[in-house]
Formats: sequence, structure tokens, C-alpha cells
Amino acid sequence: MFVHAHPDDESSKAASTMARYADEGHRVSVVTLTDGMAGDILNPAKDEPGIKERLGEVRRAELAHALEVLGVTDHFAFGYPDSGFVEGFEGDGGLLAPNAFYNQPLEEVTARLVEVIRSTRPHVIVTYPEDGGYPHPDHIRCHDVSAAAFEAAGDPEAYPEAGAPWTPQKLYYCHPFTRPKLEALHDACEERGLESPYGEMLARRRSRGFDDPVTTRVEVADYLEHRRKALLAHETQVDPNGRWFAVPDEIVREVYPYEDFTLARSRVGVSIPEAGLFDGLEAVHASRRVPAA
Repeated sequence: MFVHAHPDDESSKAASTMARYADEGHRVSVVTLTDGMAGDILNPAKDEPGIKERLGEVRRAELAHALEVLGVTDHFAFGYPDSGFVEGFEGDGGLLAPNAFYNQPLEEVTARLVEVIRSTRPHVIVTYPEDGGYPHPDHIRCHDVSAAAFEAAGDPEAYPEAGAPWTPQKLYYCHPFTRPKLEALHDACEERGLESPYGEMLARRRSRGFDDPVTTRVEVADYLEHRRKALLAHETQVDPNGRWFAVPDEIVREVYPYEDFTLARSRVGVSIPEAGLFDGLEAVHASRRVPAA
């Protein structure tokens, strides 16, 4: 199960991993917590009359297309109002609308996610790190809710109204652009005489003095096209001439055909580094089309 903040996040974060596991026959669920309505129209070609007036309808259709491309088994849209991005956000919900997702009661949203976990029974849950991956209020709250639900889903005393307990085995944080990935792609562009879109991002990452603690690299060379097509499905949010597509898939496949994750919590024995999200789960028949409870 992949828990995301907005429509389009499922296509920009671990999308190729989802496509790979769906293709291999695993049940892949996606939860989208907000309606994404605070996002701008980032593709100039789609900034047309009437789009903003029916943006909710448009983005729901885009998301449905992207999920189909990725082969997602089931989707759960919670529909909370997008909190919007606040530069330098440091957890002050007063800067946001009162009904924004970030300001929703944590217990309420956690209960809803626990109910979904108990009905779909995933062995693995994937979400964002504690800082959200970047400081968007909804990404930070997405982490909070996902981590809380991971712990509560198997507890029979927690949210008894949410169904029979189910204990997921592993919790991961996804990292779309780790420093090793940025370095590999940036260097590949320079070596080929291409303009790298990652120079500024890489400089910021190097200035941090630390990097995300990657424990797990999933090889996705054969599923890069799925990610590209899923991103393009979000026509209002993704510019086909933008940074997402500046480095051809052939180069990505050659120099860094992986998606990176941190294993944040595991209830099974594992050996680090891992080559897949289901490592260590063989004994419990990892996630092969488990029927709903």
C-alpha cells in the first residue's frame, strides 16, 4: 500500500516500483489523502478556459488514468482539502485554512486509514519520511498519519470500529531523488553534453551534509516508461517539456535504474541492503492478491 498526499504524487514517487509489483501479480493499493485542488496548472498547454472551474473533475480523471497506467489494484481517495504549499513551513497550522488537511484531527484521519489497511491487508506500507520529503504541510501530515496507522492497524484495542486487526509487516519511506541518484544523473548529462536539470538540486543536497538513509533499492529498468506515462496523465500538473522528462529514460536505465527507500520499521528479519520491498516476507507469502477481509 502506497499512501500519498496529492493526486500526481503516486506518479512522481515510487511509480515504477508500483508498476513492477503490479505486473508481478502483487496487490497494489494507493491512498490519496487530499483533493489536490490547491495545486497550480503547471502545464501551459492546459491553462485553458474552463479548466480551473472544473479542476476537481479534471484531476480526478487524470489520477484515474495514471493509476490505470501503473496497474494499481485499488484506490482510496480521502478527499481532504489540499493545504497548499507554504514557503518555509514549520508546522504552524494557523497559516493554513481551518479545514485544510494538515488541520484535520490526526485521530480521525488515522482511523480512516486503519480501516483501509484492515480491509486490504497489505504486508508493506510505503509513505514519506518525517519531513515529508520536502516541507509541504500535506506531505508532513501524510507521514504522521501513515506511521500512526501502521502501528495501530494490528492493535485490537485501537479503533475497534475499523474492522478486524491486521498487522502490516514493513513500513518504508520513499525518496525520489537521493544524492547518489542526483549525482549519477547529473554526471551522465554532463558526460553526454546535455544540460543537467539537477545541478541546483544537487548543490542543495550536498549542502545538507547528510543524505537520506537508503536501505532498499528496487530495480525498475523495465518500468521507467510506466512512470513517464503516469506523469503525463496528469496533464494539468506536469509539463511534458519540464524537468521530469529532461533526462531520457535510456540514460536513467543505464546509470541509475533504481528507486530508493528507507526501511523505517520491520516486524520480520531483514538483511540490509535490500533488493526489494518484500525481502524477508517469503515466509508469510508476501502480498499475492490477498483477498479483502
